[in-house]
Order: sequence, then structure tokens, then C-alpha cells
Amino acid sequence: MTVVVTPLSGSEKLRLHEVFASVQDSGSLSGCIRNYGFRVLLWRTDFLIVESNANVYRWSEQTQLKKGDSIAAGHMSELSGYTRISVTQNNLQELKIDERLFRTLAQFWNPAYSCFTFGEVDLVPTVEEYTALLRCPRFQVDRIYSRAVNVPTFPKKLMAITGMSEQWITARIKEKGECKCISWDALKGLILTHPDEAKRVDVFALSLYGLMVLPRALRYVDEATTDLFHRLSKRVTSVPAILAETFRSLGTCRKAGAGRFVGCAQLLLAWFYSHFRLIDKVVCRVFFEDYSPLKDIIASTRRVHVPEENWIALLQNLQSKDVEWRAPWMIPGEILYRCGSFDWVPLLGIWGAIGYAPLLVLRQFGLRQFVPGTHGLTQSEFAYRGADYKKRVGEISSAWNKTCRLKRVAIGPATTPEYVEWRGRRINDNILEPDVEGARPMEEYLQVMPSELEIMKQEF
Repeated sequence: MTVVVTPLSGSEKLRLHEVFASVQDSGSLSGCIRNYGFRVLLWRTDFLIVESNANVYRWSEQTQLKKGDSIAAGHMSELSGYTRISVTQNNLQELKIDERLFRTLAQFWNPAYSCFTFGEVDLVPTVEEYTALLRCPRFQVDRIYSRAVNVPTFPKKLMAITGMSEQWITARIKEKGECKCISWDALKGLILTHPDEAKRVDVFALSLYGLMVLPRALRYVDEATTDLFHRLSKRVTSVPAILAETFRSLGTCRKAGAGRFVGCAQLLLAWFYSHFRLIDKVVCRVFFEDYSPLKDIIASTRRVHVPEENWIALLQNLQSKDVEWRAPWMIPGEILYRCGSFDWVPLLGIWGAIGYAPLLVLRQFGLRQFVPGTHGLTQSEFAYRGADYKKRVGEISSAWNKTCRLKRVAIGPATTPEYVEWRGRRINDNILEPDVEGARPMEEYLQVMPSELEIMKQEF
């Protein structure tokens, strides 16, 4: 099956004209973010299998029974009791995040299953959900980013993206830790003054990826991010790479007990809010019936003042009935659940790889939840270093040439009896246990504390 997609439609080009007019008027990045989403190009689907719900149900349970779980009985967790995660990001005033909530979310990341485990509930952002949040065209998108063997040098990639001379580029490349970078100040100047409007668009989109989506070096865009953006012109998608680095960063911080989150925190929180309509109403005052992803990413990241201990207690005792299982902006469709010989979906990021099991969260698609195949998930993560990583990258890239999808057909109750039994005896990895005695209604946990400005107004 071949899919042909033009990079930018006429309406999109017109919208970008308006964006850059606002940039030139304001000279700020915030004006751009209000009007611009993410530019993701799609490509050719090589081999696609769509299977019935019943067939996948049988295959998954038999696979789990034969191969075993992600972690075996007797596993001893090496994770710390509390992860001190930092969400320091670039100073984007319109995209401030609720740090209390984000620090709380990190405590519930379950590295053994690549998901969040809240009480009796597993949740994880999926390829389909992020594709919808980022407003990618609804095509079967199966050609993921993969680091090429022979890639242009960093200066050559920047020259192709910016249209500037090698001398200009070389003078502005800096060393930040283990990576080469180019500063946001240099790119901002090009956005405002470059004579080629198409190049201004490219530089602006590259800056979004480096500053907001994958902000590894603050106020700089590093070489790996540039490589991903350079490959978008080859009709690859960035969604699996964004998810991979989100999962890897959460896992790295959990295993180390501390660290800075490297990923799009705003996008992750927007996804989280969308699965909790009560939180959406009490805290954010955002309604998703008339959904506009970028608007809600901004609105849902307004600074609120629910104490961190309230968030922990709420999520620690979360029940299935508290979850808005199918996000209201998700259009029913087919679900990618495995690739090639993998029993789950492997994801290639820009610094490493990891796997996740969409069958673990079928309820997020409005489907009946059955036992997922999870064997091998714990060993799926690796970084792009060492002797054998290139071989593993090649295996994952080949697996994405043969993707398997599940037809979305809602059947019967929310879960199967076998799933309830499996979930009850499953071994997690240092997940906070529910505090049943201290459980209270969600509304009580979501008592919003007034901000300092509100207190001052009241006293005045």
C-alpha cells in the first residue's frame, strides 16, 4: 500500500504566513507556539496485517502463558522509594507545567511494563493517542525514524535545514556535554531575518523540537534532534521517537532515583488530563468537546496548586471508574499492537530504544481488556552505544516493515476474568501500594490551593 502526502497544503502555508507575521511583530517564541503545531511527515507502508479481536485475544493469552511475564516471581526491586525528578525546561512562558503533578506522575512509572501503574489502573500514552494529539494525518504510519549508517555531518545537516554557509554554521556550533549543539539565539535570529520563508519555517520547526519536544540541552538544539528533523523530509514520523524518549527518560530517572526529564512534559500532561474528566473540570477548566490539541496542551499546563501529597494519594488509590478510558478526541480505528517477531511494539528514539505493550491498555481504546503478552519488555531498553546496538536497531527497523493491528470492536465487559486474575498476581517494580483505608473521593483530593497572587488579592 502506498501513501502519498504533500508536505504542506495551501491552507497550512497560509497559516504559517500568519505565524511568521506574528513572530516578526512580537519577536517572541510564545506567539509562534500559540499558532503552530508539530510538522510530521508520513511515508510508505510496506506490509500491514489487520487481525480480529478474537484471534489476537487467543494469541496474546497463549503467548503470555508460554513465555511468561515481563519479570519473574521473586524479583527484587532496585528502585528508590521516591524519585526526585526535575522538570526544568526552557523558559517558555505560555507552556509552564504543573511541577507537583509531574513529579507525582514520575513516582508511578512502572519500568517493568513501560506504563504508569496507578492503584488498579495501568495507563500509557500510545502511538495512536500521540498521533491524534499532534494532529498527524490519519494514515497507517509505519516507517519510523532510525539512525542511518551513513548520515551527513552535523554542519551539513544544519546547512541543509537553515540554508546558511558552512562558515556561519561552524562558528555557532558548541559542545554541550557529550553532544554538539547550536544555540536557540542563533536560530531565533534566522527565524526573524532569513530571506527564504521556507527556511524560516524549517528553522522554527527545528527549534520547537529542540526546545520543547526533546529539550536535552537547555536553550540549545543538539545534533540528535537535528538528525531526527532532517529525516522528516524522508517521510518518517517522529511520534515513536517522541514516545521512546519519554518512556526512556521516565525509566532512567526512576532507576537513578533522580534526574531531569527530557521530553515534552506539556504533551504528556495534556494526555494525562484527557483521561480524567473530573480533574479536567476541577483543576484545568478545560473541556475537550471542541478539541484543539495545541490549545489544550497550553491550557492544561496552567499552574495549579493541588498539593503533591494530594496527587500521590489520589493516584495511589485510583480506580477504574475514575478514568475516562477512551480520550474524547480519539476517533475509533485500528490499533498497532506488535511489530514483526516482537510480542509488543518496539520504539526507536534519537538516543536509544525501548518497547511498550499496547495490549496492556486496551481499555484506553474502549476495548475489552485481556491478558497482554509482556515477555521481554524489561530487557527491551538500550542506548545507542556499545558494540551491538546497531544490530538491535536493524532488527527493530526491519520489524516495523511488518506491523500487526487489532480491529477495534468493543465486546462484553471491560475485562476478562483471566486478566483480573493475572493483574492480581502480577509483580510490579516498586509501585506505590494502594492505601485503601485512606482512600477518599477524587473531589476531596482535588482541593485547589489559592495561588500567592489570589491570596494577596483577597487580603487587599
